[in-house]
Amino acid sequence: MRFEYIQISFFIYKDLYMANPITTINKYAIIVAGGSGTRMNSAIPKQFLVLNGLPVLIHTLNLFNHSNAKPQLILVLNSDYHEYWKELCKKFDFKIPHKLVKGGDNRFQSVKNGLEIINDEEAVVAIHDAVRPLTPLSVIDNTYMYAEKNGNAITAIKSRDSIRQIQGSHSVSLLRDDIYLIQTPQTFKLMQLKKAYKQTYSTKFTDDASVVESSGEKINLTEGSYENIKITFPEDIAIAEAILNKKPLA
Repeated sequence: MRFEYIQISFFIYKDLYMANPITTINKYAIIVAGGSGTRMNSAIPKQFLVLNGLPVLIHTLNLFNHSNAKPQLILVLNSDYHEYWKELCKKFDFKIPHKLVKGGDNRFQSVKNGLEIINDEEAVVAIHDAVRPLTPLSVIDNTYMYAEKNGNAITAIKSRDSIRQIQGSHSVSLLRDDIYLIQTPQTFKLMQLKKAYKQTYSTKFTDDASVVESSGEKINLTEGSYENIKITFPEDIAIAEAILNKKPLA
């Protein structure tokens, strides 16, 4: 895979933002909430679990609403949970405007369903995991700013651990400095996504970047955050609560 890694610290980013503020080009965020509670040993999908008094999904939607980009929000959710989500919105007095879209059989189809309701050819679209409720606002805004200028921006962090790859009956060490762990948001110009999602689904499509790369586009990596964790296992809720209680996201 071909990657360009753009490392921007918060302070450098802030200077760039002052010189290049968020523009008036329409922005969208597709929040993909297709997960189940299987690995959480939960009866309800993990995006609905309560984190510091609010469902994880509400935390995630709040992030994008509080960003400088202020994108229009599209929530892609399994239709079996649409009524449950509406009940949660009432219970927690959640009134941030968003469009609710039926989820697909897999992430590829869910994202495709979300894209179908966006018609602005000049738009910039972020795609984000519903269960990443701790993404710093600066990371969100940076991906919009970079994607608008360069076509796409994929959030990533360097691996902190040693990496080994299985090759046949043995394993080999990989150079850690060359390994990046991919996160979301993954942000693109709409036309890149529309072109990419015309492809037939393949099991090699593990995220939106892999779909877009398969269509012939170069993928740009932008700096993510080690606090931008994905709620997957029960212990992740405790970790997320500790992060939230430590300091506000910025």
